[in-house]
Amino acid sequence: MIVRDILDEALQAMGANRLRTALTMLGMIIGVGAVVLMLAIGQGAQAMVSESIAAMGSNLFIVLSGSSTSGGVRMGGGTGPTLTANDAQAIGELPDVAAVAPIFPNNAQLIYGSNNWTTMVAGTTPAVFEVRDWYPVAGTMFTEADVRSSARVILLGQTVARNLFGDEDPVGQTVRVKNSPFLVMGVLGPKGQSLDGRDQDDTALVPLTTAQRQLFGNPFPGMIRFMMVKARSREAMPHVERDMADLLRQRHRIRPGQDDDFTIRNLTQLAQTAAGTTRAMSMMLGAIASVSLLVGGIGIMNIMLVSVTERTREIGIRMAIGARRRDILLQFLVEALVISLAGSLVGAALGFFGAWLASRLAGMPVVVTLWSVLLAFGVAAAVGVFFGFYPARKAAQLRPIEALRYQ
Repeated sequence: MIVRDILDEALQAMGANRLRTALTMLGMIIGVGAVVLMLAIGQGAQAMVSESIAAMGSNLFIVLSGSSTSGGVRMGGGTGPTLTANDAQAIGELPDVAAVAPIFPNNAQLIYGSNNWTTMVAGTTPAVFEVRDWYPVAGTMFTEADVRSSARVILLGQTVARNLFGDEDPVGQTVRVKNSPFLVMGVLGPKGQSLDGRDQDDTALVPLTTAQRQLFGNPFPGMIRFMMVKARSREAMPHVERDMADLLRQRHRIRPGQDDDFTIRNLTQLAQTAAGTTRAMSMMLGAIASVSLLVGGIGIMNIMLVSVTERTREIGIRMAIGARRRDILLQFLVEALVISLAGSLVGAALGFFGAWLASRLAGMPVVVTLWSVLLAFGVAAAVGVFFGFYPARKAAQLRPIEALRYQ
């Protein structure tokens, strides 16, 4: 009952100076709105990175072939003929290696009827489905028998299937790749963007030998551009990486002291680094926005001090008729808290609207989570109590006689 009376008095005091109350709340409105919006943008970026990591697969390495040199110009890793399908087979026999997928990619134009689409066509083996955790959602996979026979079969990514076939079912249809007919065996599930922004669904898969012998040609028998290796567990990744390096150096007859003619990259580690960077960015955005709450709190303290000065005589009357110091303290604290929470409600609504607007107009990924809203409210309440305590304490320490004499 006492709390309700104090709350009623706080609302009456705020209503008596509506414009001043609204301007005081403005700092909290901007602060909470900025915190909700910035955290929504940060959480959206984290969600996008997490989706990219999940789509990429787990416990992955990529092993690139060496660099090539032409006319004195070094072409970079992955351009030299240093890796073969036999290397991939040997790595697949290492302990704690779950699967290995050799890959021989190149760009090619796919044609169906009057439609055409240029995409990355990757020659590989059925192990790629396990390595990438990437299976058809329509049709079926090609098999080792298709690899041995260099069968002209193809699996399409979602983007390729959509651009070639539209709403038509691609499975069982024939597409031309470099003027050769290929039977569409299936359509791969959606993967989305990779960490570098590349559309992973803009690809097509064919048997490795088909790409090497029929589509792109291969001056070096069995050569591949790179391979993807999946370890059995995250804990096993360090010694799997070491074993792969030792095996390839042995197979390629690289003497001690010589540079490797291959490159091993830990994709899972790179993904974790990207996720950590995004989390740090999210926290930084929230921290920057929280400065607005501090400014809003200073505004609350300023107005509450003015209110104490204006209501000194009222405080004296209350004390004279029996109000205790803690009652006066509680009254002004509640007023500061009500201003803070009311501003937080409006600020949260503006934060939601800003996040929706950023998503619709700018195409930015945003995720408004319950914890971010609760955090903003919690900080706003703490700011209201912290900055309202000094004016409330000043009001409570007034002497009744001096307060009654105040003009």
